[in-house]
Amino acid sequence: MIQILVVDDHALIRKGLKQLLEDTPDLKITGEASSGTEAISMLRAAHFDLMLLDINLPDKHGIEVLKQFKSEQPQLKIIILSMYPEDQYGVRALKAGAMGYINKQSASDVLIKAIHHVLGGKKYISEILAEQLLNNLIGESQELMHQNLSNREYQTLCLMASGKTLSEISQIMALSPKTVSVYRSRMLAKMTFTNNAEAIHYAITHRLVELQD
Repeated sequence: MIQILVVDDHALIRKGLKQLLEDTPDLKITGEASSGTEAISMLRAAHFDLMLLDINLPDKHGIEVLKQFKSEQPQLKIIILSMYPEDQYGVRALKAGAMGYINKQSASDVLIKAIHHVLGGKKYISEILAEQLLNNLIGESQELMHQNLSNREYQTLCLMASGKTLSEISQIMALSPKTVSVYRSRMLAKMTFTNNAEAIHYAITHRLVELQD
């Protein structure tokens, strides 16, 4: 029996995934976490073969959580399951150690297929992500400004666009406000923006943040 840990701050999503996998006899969700910190504690206390990880967590950015998981347990197989489209986070997630990236709007059979694919030791890449990777490889993609940012700079941009204050961002990233300000300044400089408003507008326009109703 494959033991799976689901990390998502939405209880309905976790419940839906649990119901979905109930019909698959070799897969079982044996752990649920609603934050990055909770997931780290569970991972250190119990064994899991695979993790379904959301990017938009309340305390830590999913990419940072992913990198920490891979550094502590490199054998753990991780699939990113997110509302963000593949062209926004897919390549970044794979570079950070994910074995697959799936949009939450994908059909249920796609998720099952991806899980078995990853458990077989292979990366799962959707057609959209495969096309992006190919374009990057042959140099035909139009590189977006945010693709040149470091993970910390990118995280700062996304949190700013989500409406977080400097103090809230520093708490989420576990950094001092001064250090966050440095990342903000670097981000603005790399993207040739003169103020926060321009950066926030860019992030929203390019759907880098999941806007709340």
